[in-house]
Amino acid sequence: MELNRRSVLTAIGAGTAAAALAGCGAGGASSAGAADGPAEGEITLLTPIYEGADGKTLLEQKILGGFRKKYPDVKVNVDYTTYAQLNEKITTGLAGGLLPDVLMMGVGWIPPFAAKQAIAELPEKLASAHDYEERVLEPSRYEGKLYALPVVLDTRIVVYRKDHFAEAGIKKTPANWAELRAVAKQLTKGGRVGFDPFSIDLRQCWETFLFANGGQLFSADGKKVLFTDSRGVEALQFFKDLIKDGSADYAKKTDAGAPSNVQTGNASMMMTTSALWEQVKDQNPDLIEDGKLGSFVLANRRPAMLQGGTLVTQAARSKHPAAARALVEYLATPDSILGAAEQRGSVPGLRDLDDTSYVKENQFVDLSLQNLEHAVSEGGTAAWMEIREKIKPTLEPAIVGGQSAKDAIAELGRLAEAAIGRM
Repeated sequence: MELNRRSVLTAIGAGTAAAALAGCGAGGASSAGAADGPAEGEITLLTPIYEGADGKTLLEQKILGGFRKKYPDVKVNVDYTTYAQLNEKITTGLAGGLLPDVLMMGVGWIPPFAAKQAIAELPEKLASAHDYEERVLEPSRYEGKLYALPVVLDTRIVVYRKDHFAEAGIKKTPANWAELRAVAKQLTKGGRVGFDPFSIDLRQCWETFLFANGGQLFSADGKKVLFTDSRGVEALQFFKDLIKDGSADYAKKTDAGAPSNVQTGNASMMMTTSALWEQVKDQNPDLIEDGKLGSFVLANRRPAMLQGGTLVTQAARSKHPAAARALVEYLATPDSILGAAEQRGSVPGLRDLDDTSYVKENQFVDLSLQNLEHAVSEGGTAAWMEIREKIKPTLEPAIVGGQSAKDAIAELGRLAEAAIGRM
């Protein structure tokens, strides 16, 4: 039978948990949380980060090299994947009884897998082992209990061309959507768009605007959809208005890793991540050397910065829980976090690292750390893994076609309510 993410999670939630999860990393959190005894044995780490040859060298030689010195009786096998394939890999592992001992997963992913008892509750003392911002720890919790530790953050901010602003006589960055729309129109000329919000994932883009508009995705208990109110509709409508003005173009978005529209000068502003700084350093260092790039946090009713990132957690029924727990803790130490952040151009999740040369040099990371009070995470419901897959295809017809923003948001709301109802 062909497995897909929704069918696996729905089947587990419908009462087949014992058969699907036995011996593969699921079970009650009370027993799974125990990690007594010596750290020893052979374990597997599943990770969507540490990409490419440099990432593999960082993880296997530097980070795991240090881990082996501290825990010589533990052997770690690494299973590399991508975020595009991670959810399917985890859910297939759950069904087949082959869930890795230690898993790295995204912000918003903890409630779904904690609700399925697939991951282990961690001791609360780990939350204070380093100087985490409480805001950074929130996505690591489910029903008030700690299930993961943050490794790196990936924030969504606005980057702009200071030289374009100067040429147009614009003295300050937009403080709200009305100013953003007006500035985008002013900067649009000669094939250049004033604002590119679409070169990040449409799901994350709309969420950032929703949060900046004072909206929320779900209620605190994750059981009620809240984004269907006017604030969610206005966020999507704003994209349609930008396109109508001619100051944004969905067809002109750039792919990850390719020179962005801000780098090429094809856009004066764009939604992006802190990682763009490292990309520019490699591809267009003159833009940094000449001071042509600036950044700011999107704001309307409130400032808001989407906080994504990667967390590390432990399978609930690892055969070697002490070894798995040791690796979870080690991957969340300052040295391990700093290495991962530098390799990806991400934001380190520790205040302990604020004064490092990496943070001071990367202006987008520095801006993100200064604005963590405005950070908002996606997810918040046990049904998130199903809902997140529906956001882009449901909202896209309102961007590229004639569907109204109100109808697209209403349809997404119906899909989300149905997913929550199945949990």
